[in-house]
Amino acid sequence: MGQSIPLVCQDWANTNAAYRFLSNEWVNEADILCGHFEATRGCGTATKGPILALHDTTEFRFKREKPDLIGFTGKTAGRTQCGILMHSSLAVTTEGLPLGLAAIKFWTRKKFKGTTALKRKINPTRVPIEQKESIRWLENLRQSTNLLAYWRSRERHLRTVLPGRGGWNAFPCANLC
Repeated sequence: MGQSIPLVCQDWANTNAAYRFLSNEWVNEADILCGHFEATRGCGTATKGPILALHDTTEFRFKREKPDLIGFTGKTAGRTQCGILMHSSLAVTTEGLPLGLAAIKFWTRKKFKGTTALKRKINPTRVPIEQKESIRWLENLRQSTNLLAYWRSRERHLRTVLPGRGGWNAFPCANLC
């Protein structure tokens, strides 16, 4: 885990194929994940009882000589961290059985300014939600709710679970279509 592409691929032909695949302009995140989302929907359809959609953000941090080539995630101990951010929505049963991902977003920051520094320059309440990173919560909520729309019916229940101060909060899913 955490190895370079050449080490994982084990020979030059496989390494070259992996790099060609990753740099192919016809290959995109949505196409790669489409099959997984359909499998999640299929697992959910075969499941009895309520479904929980768990939402949270994860940071993948990397050590690089040129972190600006990847992007920034935040600051730790006064040092800017290089990496990728991922906001995911995992569908699970109330028994904790994972059904699969219902939504996922990846992004990086070109530069990182802490929220305190930003609040000195702008009033965050005056910035449209579409220009904020927090839009990812709404986008994933919308995508996971649409993917698992069957549970919005009267016989089934879909609950969204979001992290909050001091714990997790569960909400019935609204119609966001």
